[in-house]
Amino acid sequence: MSTDSPGPGQEPSGVDLARVALRAAKEAARARGDAAQQRKQARRGGLRSGARADGRDPMALGPAINRLITERGWETPAAVGGVMGRWPEIVGEDLAKHCVPERYDEDERVLVVQCDSTAWATQLRHLAPALVARLNEDLGHGSVRMIKVLNPGGPARRYGPLRAPGSTGPGDTYG
Repeated sequence: MSTDSPGPGQEPSGVDLARVALRAAKEAARARGDAAQQRKQARRGGLRSGARADGRDPMALGPAINRLITERGWETPAAVGGVMGRWPEIVGEDLAKHCVPERYDEDERVLVVQCDSTAWATQLRHLAPALVARLNEDLGHGSVRMIKVLNPGGPARRYGPLRAPGSTGPGDTYG
C-alpha cells in the first residue's frame, strides 16, 4: 500500500500537506514566471518568432488569400468569379463571343448574362438549364439557381425634329 495519499476516512498527514503546498507553490511560481516573460517580451517590442515555426511566421500569398476567403465566407463568390474568367471554356467560344456574364447575385443565386442580339439571347435561354447544371457541377450544388438573360443594348436614342415624342425608335425586337 502506498503512503502517497491518505486512504478513505484518514486525515492527510504532514507529508501529504507538504506535497499539496509544494505543488501549489510551483504552479503559482510558474504563473508569475509566465507573466514576467510576457511583460519582458512586450518591453522588447512584442512577441518574436523563434527557431521553430509558429502562427506568427510569414505566410505565402496563396495560402493567406485562401485563409481570408474561408474566414470571410467568400467561397461561392470567389468560385463564381473564377467561372466568369473561364466563361469561354464553359459555354464555348461562339457563345462567349456574343454573351458575357455581367454579375452574380449571391442572395438570389442568379447569374446575369448580357447578350448582343436577340438570337443569341434566345440561344442562351434554350441552353440555360444545361449551363446551370454545369455551373453547379463546378461550383457545388445550388450555387447557381438560374441564369437571367438581359436584353441586348439597342442603338442610342436620337432626339430630333423627325422623332415622335415617346417613341423608342429602331431597336432590337427582344422579347
